[in-house]
Amino acid sequence: MDNTKSKSTFLYWILFLASVASFFLVYAFAGNYITVTLPFICYFFAKALDII
Repeated sequence: MDNTKSKSTFLYWILFLASVASFFLVYAFAGNYITVTLPFICYFFAKALDII
């Protein structure tokens, strides 16, 4: 019997897309600081795929 609950990952997909959008905004205006957005992109992508 599999009693695992189905998790909703919609919020994490939205946050992932917002992080990608912020990546391009930061890249356009302050290209040196794009590495600040990378942890958010990786984390929200992993949560959206339910890896973490």
